[in-house]
Amino acid sequence: MTFDVELPKGAVSISTEWGEGAGRGTVLVAHGAGGGMEHPFLVGFTDALNDLGFSTLRFNFPYREQGRRMPGPAAHAIATWHAAVKYARVRAPEHAMWAAGKSYGGRMASMAAAEGLEVDGLIYLGYPLHPPARPDKPRVEHLPAIAAPQLFIEGTNDPFIQPVAQLEEAVAACQNARIAWSDGGGHSFEVKGHKRPADEVGASLAPLVEEFAAS
Repeated sequence: MTFDVELPKGAVSISTEWGEGAGRGTVLVAHGAGGGMEHPFLVGFTDALNDLGFSTLRFNFPYREQGRRMPGPAAHAIATWHAAVKYARVRAPEHAMWAAGKSYGGRMASMAAAEGLEVDGLIYLGYPLHPPARPDKPRVEHLPAIAAPQLFIEGTNDPFIQPVAQLEEAVAACQNARIAWSDGGGHSFEVKGHKRPADEVGASLAPLVEEFAAS
């Protein structure tokens, strides 16, 4: 399955993977900067959501479809989020819809939401508040403009959110947002001294989404 995204140099066909649930709504899931939609973390995450009754739509950003490793302009990712929601609404028009993304994918969802993306909530799997060791470069200006509820799922040892007080201040400035902490987790929720497969780590976060959706 694919959908098209209109970009300045022409349309790009976007690969997708739909997971059928039991009518509890749809969670759209975007990948991080360094991996595509087939990353085991995301596969485990969406499989677990399907088991909980949610349908899911994983998708790539255009730069991945074009064989590039580094993200393109933010406008391309924002356009992709709008196209993904449009595609999902045609497929499941009766569903509530949440936008979720790993790191970069979540930040792009937040930027799209600040510009009018209509979803019932946003879920960030390791929001990249700033580049590692650069708390002077926060990516937060647009967050207070988002009206939809926001859930920040964050590892306490994630270098992208140190010091954690800076993230707490950013979330407090939002209209409707909260943090779910993963104790000892890094940027991909890995815990030092406790190795788990990436798909298992992703699956472990699904109940947090279920709780958020219910609230």
